[in-house]
Amino acid sequence: MIVSLATLGPLGKLKAPGTWGSAVGLAWWALVVQNLATPRGWIHEICFNGLVILAAIFICGVAAELLKKKDPSEVILDEMVAMPLVFFLNPHLHLGTKLGFITVLLGFGLFRFFDIVKPLGIRWIEKAPGGIGIVMDDVVAALYANLCLQVIGIYFSL
Repeated sequence: MIVSLATLGPLGKLKAPGTWGSAVGLAWWALVVQNLATPRGWIHEICFNGLVILAAIFICGVAAELLKKKDPSEVILDEMVAMPLVFFLNPHLHLGTKLGFITVLLGFGLFRFFDIVKPLGIRWIEKAPGGIGIVMDDVVAALYANLCLQVIGIYFSL
């Protein structure tokens, strides 16, 4: 059960599993998390994301132990739970518009870039033990992608 949760069922076995996990995370954000993002709901969004991330740290850590691997590529719950952070508190994200669609695609691409390349200390965070390293490198990648989206939005006055 734990491994199935951590691998998002059969998705962890597909080619490019991290991209599939990120895609599920994008759907998770669009269908669930963004509905918490009312003007004063950002506190709810932080609490909700924090609890989901803590659960993922536990689940991914146990799954890695069961699979007897440090950071199994088939464990993709970490990408799913980190993805909503890409769009957290982004006033430049206008959903339902062409620009909003482009912003979502750009955010997805930036997240995948930072998750794959692991620049700016992400590789160091990945070395943390157990579920902490598995999940927190993706959280930091999502925060870097968020920062890039914020800067792009300011630069282009979106």
